Amino acid sequence: MRRLTSDTAIASAGGVRLGMPLAIAAAFSFGMSGGWARGLIDAGWTPGAAVTARLCVAAVVLLVPTILALRGRWGLLRRNLGMILAYGLLAVAATQLFYFQAVAVMDVGIALLVEYTAPIAVLLWLWLRRGERPSRKSVIGAVIAFVGLVLMLDVVTGAEVNVPGILWALGAMVGAAAYFVLSAKADTGLPPIALAGSGLLLGAVALALAGAVGIPPIAWTTDDVSYRFGSVPWFVPVLAMGVIATALGYGLGIASTRMLGSRLASFVALAEVVAALLYGWLLLGQLPDLLQALGGVLVLVGVIVVKLGEPVAPPS
Repeated sequence: MRRLTSDTAIASAGGVRLGMPLAIAAAFSFGMSGGWARGLIDAGWTPGAAVTARLCVAAVVLLVPTILALRGRWGLLRRNLGMILAYGLLAVAATQLFYFQAVAVMDVGIALLVEYTAPIAVLLWLWLRRGERPSRKSVIGAVIAFVGLVLMLDVVTGAEVNVPGILWALGAMVGAAAYFVLSAKADTGLPPIALAGSGLLLGAVALALAGAVGIPPIAWTTDDVSYRFGSVPWFVPVLAMGVIATALGYGLGIASTRMLGSRLASFVALAEVVAALLYGWLLLGQLPDLLQALGGVLVLVGVIVVKLGEPVAPPS
């Protein structure tokens, strides 16, 4: 917990050793949201209602840790207001809402594939904005990971492409890329938990206000929600999404991104797709075929190649 509440810089070698398992844990936390949300949507919830409930629960969970992490340094929020606004509205609210909107009108595999081109967008952003030219190994790793996603998400079977859904998914991709870039800013003085908590609170308020005027439509039900293992009360998936798949995921994700850097963290986060397939089997009974399993292996290989292509940090 100290790593999540402290804003002290971490040495590069120790940061990678701790950041890698934190990034994988964040990916597996995020990965369960789709399975739980699918059950809610099938039960009569709109995507907007599911996302708003998810962010509201997460904001409440992180409220006290955020206050404790700030330790009365409210000036940090004022000095970083622009970044918090971008994080809460773009990296949190827009990303989640756009993805669920895309899933509502198009094939889930296509939506995920478009959103998970975000690591490529991060590479291009760092190159164009900061002049950080990606190494040849990083480019090769990006290609391998992209091919793996195509196979794992079963896109090659010829699923129909929905243009509005593609546009929603592209919006989610931009938000996901912004998440990695903003989370990697370690010179703000904001502890990771404070950034996650303030961003989630802002995103939850923004979605609640937008939902109040019908953008997006908000509708929910208190009926039990059915999953592979049986039916559960509606608040079980809501709490699972809010506490584990959001509050814990964002906290671990920001901490690991500051340790690994936005480029490497964005590729490690591809493990979320593997986690989503696992949770899809556990919650919904969906099993990947041989082609998808091959894609998962390629994604892992791509992450390793990107790691080998990362520049070696000079000794401190």
